[in-house]
Amino acid sequence: MPDEALSVALEREHREIDSGIASFVEMLDEGSVQHEPLLLAMDALRRHIYAEETFLFPPIRKAGLVMPVFVMMREHGQLWRTMDVLAGQLADGADTAQLRLTCSQLLGQLDQHNAKEEPVIYPHADTDLPAPVNSELAKFLETGQTPASWVCQQAVQ
Repeated sequence: MPDEALSVALEREHREIDSGIASFVEMLDEGSVQHEPLLLAMDALRRHIYAEETFLFPPIRKAGLVMPVFVMMREHGQLWRTMDVLAGQLADGADTAQLRLTCSQLLGQLDQHNAKEEPVIYPHADTDLPAPVNSELAKFLETGQTPASWVCQQAVQ
């Protein structure tokens, strides 16, 4: 990713997360409950949310996009809570219909969220971040890990 625009890298992560959840649902449809694709996708989504809330949103909010960032943060909380429900369902051995329904809910939330975030927020990732923040975010997208105890700000209602 060294020469890749931040907006491109962030959008690629969206596609990879969606694909992981869709793979889990496809396996459900084939009669197989294999947690790994869903767990990997949820870990990637939590990491992605961390990157946005830690590196991307503060300077963009400071530059004047207060309301769009507020909406993204609120939606992150909704996504986080849905992932918590899914994690609980996996741990409790929920039936495939329940898992499929919650995955469908998560994919719908992601579709609505990404449809706003990509055209409204991501162009600013390429143009409005101070150089040090740009470098930090690029490095994090390559190798960074979410701190173990971190929870997105809007996860608790």
